[in-house]
Amino acid sequence: MSRPLVLLHGWGFTSRVWEPLTTRLDSTIDVLPLDLPGHGSAPPAGDDPERWIDALLGRLPTCCDLLGWSLGAQLALALAVRAPERVARLILLGASPRFVCGEDWEAGLAPSILEEFQRGFAADPGTFQRRFVALQSLGDRRRKDITPLLNATLTPVDTVRHGPLSDGLGLLAQMDLRPLLPSVTQPVRLIQGRHDKLMPAAAAEWMAAHLPDARLSLFEDSGHAPFLSRPADCATLIESFLGE
Repeated sequence: MSRPLVLLHGWGFTSRVWEPLTTRLDSTIDVLPLDLPGHGSAPPAGDDPERWIDALLGRLPTCCDLLGWSLGAQLALALAVRAPERVARLILLGASPRFVCGEDWEAGLAPSILEEFQRGFAADPGTFQRRFVALQSLGDRRRKDITPLLNATLTPVDTVRHGPLSDGLGLLAQMDLRPLLPSVTQPVRLIQGRHDKLMPAAAAEWMAAHLPDARLSLFEDSGHAPFLSRPADCATLIESFLGE
């Protein structure tokens, strides 16, 4: 476990969202949580997914293990393909290769729902963020516990961050990473909540079947944030995977 473990959070949050998990990981693991572009203290990177990947690549260690959640999982997958020599192992939490549905992809949200997300955020960012947190907590047995944790780690919306956060929602509408999966050379551990309302479990099951070297763990009582509702169990899975 000598390589650092880089953590990439989901849309709208900061790297502080990882604290319940990182406090349970073995102290010998060198943990490096990064803020996504335009989130927390990180500068924005525009509305092009490639620029987000470039920005993160510039902050990535020479060789690391990479853990991503939600939008962070999509970016982690893209980073692993872009720079395979720098990513040894890949852990994807609440992941999907494509956020929205299409003619050949049913394991996502309807494009109209994402459009509603974008309109809601533009009209009243604070209210939308709270509703987005509620959606992430749905289906989780520990919903009342994780909702305040999520709310406490949101990136505050102000005139500086509004545009970059809006760009992040746009990334969710744009990215379709399915063609990249056969090119993933790293071992992958997928961790998913059965009742995830944003990234359906069917998407993770599809990824497990199409990645060259992947294993999936499903938590039957969890939603979109199993690392918050089941942090000790997630830590055990992560430690075991990194120690192989």
